[in-house]
Amino acid sequence: MNDCIFCKIINREIPSTIVYEDDLVIAFEDISAQAPVHTLVVPKKHIKNVLELEDPQLMAAVFNAIRKVANSKGVDESGFRLIANTGDAACQTVKHLHFHILGGKQLTEKMD
Repeated sequence: MNDCIFCKIINREIPSTIVYEDDLVIAFEDISAQAPVHTLVVPKKHIKNVLELEDPQLMAAVFNAIRKVANSKGVDESGFRLIANTGDAACQTVKHLHFHILGGKQLTEKMD
């Protein structure tokens, strides 16, 4: 996708603070962090949202990356929130599947 900001980050056209990468997945810091830990885990293949993620190997790679990032960020034991916004009503602003890892502080129960 020529205009996808995440594809541009994956292709190193836009700088980002990358915290994890393998052949299928990349993870980088969210530039609009909502918590002390706010990292995005993104498949390198452009997939619009979670409903289009059908490849079992890619699913496994994404969740392996989530585990590794949570561990490296030190939120694996304290806890973290994992969010994948899907569609306009959920405020998915970038139409490239991504998971938000949020943690590093006590999060509130309320989700608006």
